[in-house]
Amino acid sequence: MSGPASPPSRRNPGGFFYRRAVPEGIRITTVGLWYVLFTVLVAIAATNTGNNALYMVLALMFSLLIVSGVASRENVRGLAAEIDPPGEVFANRPFAVGFRLKSRALVFPRWFLLFTLSRSGSPLLIPYLPRRGKSVGQLELMVGSRGFHRFPYVHVSSLFPFGFFRKGVRYRVDFEVLVFPELFPAGGSRPQESEQAGDDASRRGGWGHDLYALRAFRRGDDPRGIHWKQTARTGEMIFTERTAERSRRLSIVFDNAVGELRDSAEQSRFERLVSEAATIAVDHLARGYEVELVTREGSLGFASGPRQRLAVLEALALIQARPRTAEPLVSGDSRAPQIRVHLDPDAPARMAG
Repeated sequence: MSGPASPPSRRNPGGFFYRRAVPEGIRITTVGLWYVLFTVLVAIAATNTGNNALYMVLALMFSLLIVSGVASRENVRGLAAEIDPPGEVFANRPFAVGFRLKSRALVFPRWFLLFTLSRSGSPLLIPYLPRRGKSVGQLELMVGSRGFHRFPYVHVSSLFPFGFFRKGVRYRVDFEVLVFPELFPAGGSRPQESEQAGDDASRRGGWGHDLYALRAFRRGDDPRGIHWKQTARTGEMIFTERTAERSRRLSIVFDNAVGELRDSAEQSRFERLVSEAATIAVDHLARGYEVELVTREGSLGFASGPRQRLAVLEALALIQARPRTAEPLVSGDSRAPQIRVHLDPDAPARMAG
């Protein structure tokens, strides 16, 4: 497994997409419905009374309906859209996507456009788009699950000119983004095992900076560690033993060979484990650790820094449940603190140190 230098997201090259609008239908609004009902009442009154003035009012009202439908349809045509890839995207966390919407109209500007990348999302109002002009902005989205998510279209609708109808079209953009696992608060998911392993390492003798103990010099000790003042005072060779450097490595061993996830509860527990592993990795990398990720797909060796962070997040974003196997997963450094992540089908999701 290897990670890219930047969060992976894709869109077709070549700038704006000059493609034909695909109609999404026209819907009558509440205002339009009341207008139609009022028009029907005027039509009934004109028929019963034979009043020419009412017939003229009725003709005007029908004309406004026709103008509204035609103007609404033309207002969403002749557009081109381009989507800018976002930065890091995490599940269940809002993120911003930049866009540019351009009008190819030669005569009339566009008014009161509603622009969105997902029909389930809240549209952004673009009140005015001049002819041959361009609007630049950002959409806020949120995705509920990790992995690749595809947005093939942008959706544009309009209430122009009177708000009677909402006409919608879509333009193809073929935008795809890789969503990383959801991250939990670091304090709640930081494993005590890794901290304890580090503390144990720091209490062992070694070549750190802090004093561990003074003891008699033994064969094989480095002469540079002799404490000369204590040696002169006691008349015996005294050796300065210092604490071992605290381990700055963490191995995350994620056994995704869990077999088939039989129901939504198991799927939810598996996804939580993925998020726990991602949270631990991001937290320790932020604190300067070298982190290793071992899964059934392969191993990301010990490394630190932004590239390792992206590589780990990408691997966990794409990880899937695999058939069960008895073959053990082995860390690249048996001395490094380990977090072993696995799913017990008969118990809640667990992490073992």
